[in-house]
Amino acid sequence: MRVTAGRDLVLTADVIAPLVDDPATFGAIAAANSLSDVWAMGGEPRFALNLVFFPDDLLPLEVLDAILDGAMRTCAEAGVAVVGGHTVRDPEVKFGLSVTGEVGPGELWSNRTARPGQTLVLSKALGTGVIGQAIKKGLASEAAAAAAIRSMTTLNRTAATIGHAHGATAATDITGFGLLGHLRNLLRGSRVAATIDLAALPILPDAREHLRAKVCPGGSKANRAHVAPEAGWADGSPFLAEPADDSDRELLGSLACDAQTSGGLLLCVPPARAQACVEELRASGLPAAAIGSLRELDGERSITLE
Repeated sequence: MRVTAGRDLVLTADVIAPLVDDPATFGAIAAANSLSDVWAMGGEPRFALNLVFFPDDLLPLEVLDAILDGAMRTCAEAGVAVVGGHTVRDPEVKFGLSVTGEVGPGELWSNRTARPGQTLVLSKALGTGVIGQAIKKGLASEAAAAAAIRSMTTLNRTAATIGHAHGATAATDITGFGLLGHLRNLLRGSRVAATIDLAALPILPDAREHLRAKVCPGGSKANRAHVAPEAGWADGSPFLAEPADDSDRELLGSLACDAQTSGGLLLCVPPARAQACVEELRASGLPAAAIGSLRELDGERSITLE
């Protein structure tokens, strides 16, 4: 929203259900997830409103206090003021933020400003959907759960700053539609195609093993089915709505569709700056990687997997 000359606002809202048992950790994840939308548009979040759905007749208010405290700490880390909110009595706990941010002149990123020839840089590892499902089923190791929580509570602020510094022209954060789903939206908006190197994808610990054991959330399965018509393998074979087998290729294809919570940024970077961008992201502690490239749209299938 353009308010005055040189001053643009970014407004967004996001609400999620709990992925973990600890309420403060859930609040932190939900807040990081909500704030990410502003960074994905090249902006900087400034203010937030709490959006609370809570069964106060079933759970003590101390649980809600902990959720709000976790979110407040995350917002404080981001330099965001929580200025109010709204509470709804609901039989299922849900929480998120409505966020208002600012974006400077010429700094706005959207799904419509990617260009052929650019390199795709992913800032965080994939697999939070699979690991979250494993946590719910009591199957996740402490190390895998900790890695997923650490990823989901890591802010995308640094990735956005580094993306700007290396000339990114477009970006999207990777959340519920998975990598390929959000990539597809970007490709449609910019009228380009992409080639993805599955072997380059950063993956969270144990995600591949849990997926091989058929631990997969319904949203991730739906994502694969939804994107399949627009994707294909580099050898010309179709990317099927369901995995054809348990090969590494198929597992990585499914992880590229895994529904993420508070995932990383996918940055569209000039190829001459891509390596330096990845190195700076990694130096900041992020498991970033160059995972593919953009090209002119040359057929019905806009995504090629290799």
